[in-house]
Amino acid sequence: QVQLVESGGGLVQAGGSLRLSCAASGSFFSIFSFSVMGWYRQAPGKQRELVATITSGSTTNYADSVKGRFTISGDNAKKTVYLQMNSLKPDDTAVYYCKVVRQGQNYWGQGTQVTVSS
Repeated sequence: QVQLVESGGGLVQAGGSLRLSCAASGSFFSIFSFSVMGWYRQAPGKQRELVATITSGSTTNYADSVKGRFTISGDNAKKTVYLQMNSLKPDDTAVYYCKVVRQGQNYWGQGTQVTVSS
């Protein structure tokens, strides 16, 4: 079992920055035992969409809409996955969710709200 807790969301003005954290706990030794770790977001009235992923081999992937502005990273010592978000736009407003995949099973966090004002 894996438990995920996101934090770091909040209200920020356009152009500002936030760093989201996803703390993982449970029966695993390393966050890099997860085949994929990722951040997704869901805006009101829209489907959940992929924002960024990082594999156990540290290969990253980003949605076109966030490339060059967001950075995903992992810290195994803290068992935490981060999403650094810079140059935020009102369109980035959403609930952000952390997801990891381990042994073919998906685990989701509860989400953290990010609101970007214009």
